[in-house]
Amino acid sequence: MQIRIDCADKHVRTMLKQLLRAGLDAADPESAIRRAVRVRNNCLRVGAREYDLTGFSRIVCIGAGKASGAMAAALERQVGSRLEGGLVVVNDGHVVRTKRIQLLEARHPVPDHRSEKAARRMIRLLESLSERDLVLMVLSGGASSLLAAPAAGLTLKEKQLTTRLLLRSGAAIQEINAVRKHLSGIKGGYLAASTTASVMTLILSDVLGDDPATIGSGPMAPDPSTFADAKRVLDTYGILNRIPLAVRRHVDRGVQGRIPDTPKPGDALFSRVHHHVIGNNQAVIGNMAKRAKALGLRPLILTTTLSGEAREIGKLFGNLAGDMHGSGNPVRPPACLLAGGELTVTVKEKGIGGRAQEFALAAAPSIAGLSGVFVAGFGTDGIDGSTEAAGAIVDGRTISLAKKKGVSLEAALRENDSYEFFHRVGGHVVTGPTGTNVNDVYMILALGTKV
Repeated sequence: MQIRIDCADKHVRTMLKQLLRAGLDAADPESAIRRAVRVRNNCLRVGAREYDLTGFSRIVCIGAGKASGAMAAALERQVGSRLEGGLVVVNDGHVVRTKRIQLLEARHPVPDHRSEKAARRMIRLLESLSERDLVLMVLSGGASSLLAAPAAGLTLKEKQLTTRLLLRSGAAIQEINAVRKHLSGIKGGYLAASTTASVMTLILSDVLGDDPATIGSGPMAPDPSTFADAKRVLDTYGILNRIPLAVRRHVDRGVQGRIPDTPKPGDALFSRVHHHVIGNNQAVIGNMAKRAKALGLRPLILTTTLSGEAREIGKLFGNLAGDMHGSGNPVRPPACLLAGGELTVTVKEKGIGGRAQEFALAAAPSIAGLSGVFVAGFGTDGIDGSTEAAGAIVDGRTISLAKKKGVSLEAALRENDSYEFFHRVGGHVVTGPTGTNVNDVYMILALGTKV
């Protein structure tokens, strides 16, 4: 994987590349599957759980997500000829070579007709299985849009419009998925309800707290949220009266109890379903901290559950960077402050950008003129928003460079146009699709002197 960092300081470019590679190595899907899954003498071991393979007639693999293609390929190698085949859905450009498992492409982050077709095929496959069969599901970030089976009475177009409004509203992923689950025939535990087979879900988590009910909108997990929760999200973010009428009526019928809610915790159907998280943001941040120490930096992990509006958190990190440079708080240079999580962007205009780029952009004013101070953010999937950039980096020269080129930072923030700002001024971090997806990384490098 080629990492390109648009930063004038060669030493910082080299350092940041090493840090990013260390983080991504910790979230590599193939390595994670190898660590989690073992087969020996007809015994399949996933974490601490064991399956006697002689007790199953068929073993199939299903899955969805940005990293699920690589996970499926690794699972084939681990399980071998015992694996009959299966069906896994990945986003465009993420297909890898597999022998038995069929990989299908669909659209992300808004579902398309291929998402619906793939979901229907997956449901039919699971319906064909019995209690004598075993399902191994590989699940990663992006699954919510890659598997789309609109609930009865709703169309894909209506779900697409609702999804777009949610993604632009500033709602957190847990809130977005609460709505998605109540407009679906596959999310919120409904996929588990479509089969009597035993299920083990292998999860590469892109959700803070690694909650199986939220990851991929929980197709195999009981759903603690309700139709009332879904309506509350739509109302809170001001889109209840902007969604299609059929969607609003569907949610209202659910609130009134005229439509059954999603399967809940305690439902007997989940007694045969288990989950195992094979990788997450904690592992990424931890590995980056180890690498930072090896590079002679003092590492400080702030949190791995960072959330909030990207521009506000960006301002906070800009102020933290200034404090590190000036007073050595909360950690003395040379230092690397790290945080993992997932920020949100409330999109008000039609610019192009993403949460990591908007975060970095908002940090720039606070470190203007400072030497040896850098603030960066990037998405571990290599895709920030709908751009080809993974994220961006700013330093003490970013503001002066923007002024020289006649580019307004204030306008870029106001218009949600962070991508165009960095395209003109410089500062993009580009990795291409990484094959994994475990939230974002936000960091400060404070080196103490001019680099």
